[in-house]
Amino acid sequence: MARSSLRPVDANFSTAADTGRFVLRVALGVLILLHGISKLPGPPEFIVGMLGKAGLPPMLAWLVYVGEILAPVLLILGLWTRAAAVVIAGNMIVALALVHVPQLLHMNKEGGYALELQAMYLFTAVAVALLGAGRYSIGGRYGPMN
Repeated sequence: MARSSLRPVDANFSTAADTGRFVLRVALGVLILLHGISKLPGPPEFIVGMLGKAGLPPMLAWLVYVGEILAPVLLILGLWTRAAAVVIAGNMIVALALVHVPQLLHMNKEGGYALELQAMYLFTAVAVALLGAGRYSIGGRYGPMN
């Protein structure tokens, strides 16, 4: 009888993968949350100004709190994790479009990418959206949007 190439899930791998998901989503959540807290109380006038220059309504400035306070708290808790990560990724894309386009293809003085922090936030959010919360979350491994 031929042996199946499918192996049972290794418990150690599953634990390590869930721990990795936990570390990734909590790190992203805490770091983005600190940016949101620094913008309180609001709305942040510099964001209102940027939106005005782009021809967008100033009321959109309040959405920064969705992307930088609400979504990170959901990530940290592990509740609606995929949706929260997509919101953070969208928030980063808007920030790149409104503020950082001139730096898009530049290096910094140390030889790194000029937008490495923004890129790290964006691609970490994409990774969390793809991976989900894992079992170390309020929503659980198979909870809503996890």
